[in-house]
Amino acid sequence: MARLTYSMIVSLDGYVADESGGFDWAMPDHEVHAFINDLERPAGTYLYGRRMYEVMRFWEHVPDLGAEPAVVRDYERIWREADKIVFSRTLPGVDTARTRLERSFAPEAVRRLKEASDRDLTVGGPELAGQALAAGLVDELQAFVVPVLVGGGRRWLPDGVRVGLELLDERRFANGAVYARYGVRG
Repeated sequence: MARLTYSMIVSLDGYVADESGGFDWAMPDHEVHAFINDLERPAGTYLYGRRMYEVMRFWEHVPDLGAEPAVVRDYERIWREADKIVFSRTLPGVDTARTRLERSFAPEAVRRLKEASDRDLTVGGPELAGQALAAGLVDELQAFVVPVLVGGGRRWLPDGVRVGLELLDERRFANGAVYARYGVRG
């Protein structure tokens, strides 16, 4: 059975975007980006909410890709080769390859997808990840905590969901970011 992972870059105070929706403070440096690429490489399917899809669709057509560093070109290939499922009631359609739109999040359908898939899945976006956590679908959480306080915005974890976790791995990066990987208990 495939595993479902929720991985995000977060501020030390627990936000994925600040109060104005900005996340420029979260841009990974070369070392962090290469590490993320290696984590993403085994994933065969990305589950996105609308907002996360709108951010990530950038990778479909990266402007002037040839001028980008190798680590960026590598991630572009990883992203384009994965299947994407976008869950949104309001998005009119999707315009990226290997992408389908679902109008509602159906935990049983995701559970069947995990059972049938030979490659791992990731869930992106705090709202969708919160639903997946509440449904008991998430196997791992990965946080890339960057050394900044943003004081408010979109939180990376939902209120009202209690899940026991076990620390599986951690790493400190030269830029002060810290990676923590947790397995869901039970």
